[in-house]
Amino acid sequence: MIRIGLTGGIGSGKTTVANKFAELGVPVIDTDVIARELVDHNPKILQAIADTFGDRVIQPDGSLDRARLAEIVFANDDSMKRLEAILHPEIRRITMQRAADLENSKTPYVIFVVPLLFETDFHQLVDRKLVVTADRQLRCQRVSKRDGRPTQEIDAIMSRQLDESSRLERADDIIENNDDINRLDEQVQALHSYYLSLPQATVDQ
Repeated sequence: MIRIGLTGGIGSGKTTVANKFAELGVPVIDTDVIARELVDHNPKILQAIADTFGDRVIQPDGSLDRARLAEIVFANDDSMKRLEAILHPEIRRITMQRAADLENSKTPYVIFVVPLLFETDFHQLVDRKLVVTADRQLRCQRVSKRDGRPTQEIDAIMSRQLDESSRLERADDIIENNDDINRLDEQVQALHSYYLSLPQATVDQ
């Protein structure tokens, strides 16, 4: 089973692309979804976040105040690193376990959606790196519309991510997603056919 690491800057359309692969029957493991599951259903993780950042990030009902936490971590690199230290080891463990569970399913390949694929060295765990790219202005518009984030916060998130040129240089495959849905479908279908043609080897673990 081939492991494809799908990444891209915020607002590039990673989820849209991943969903299109899923529609083709490809298993998709999204690390952002895993992160939300951990925060919502793992009391130890939530407590570790509260211990690290204080009760200010916990809402009256005991759930995580995601907006407040985002304000804190995107304003300070050290805070982001502390959050990553809490989440990333468990995210990686669950991701690899879910991939291992698929090994006997005879699926030709699996998609890992990892926003910080290169920044966290997760790229070492995949066979191919697929980068979704889009114009920066369009990405900003998408994030603002989707999340209601202020421009300053969007810029802060982008500044923490690998710059676009470096990301593209490291890519094995690229999908351009500038809002031409027909072109996007064509690119996904072409890569799907290509991945199905590859030898079913995977990286050493």
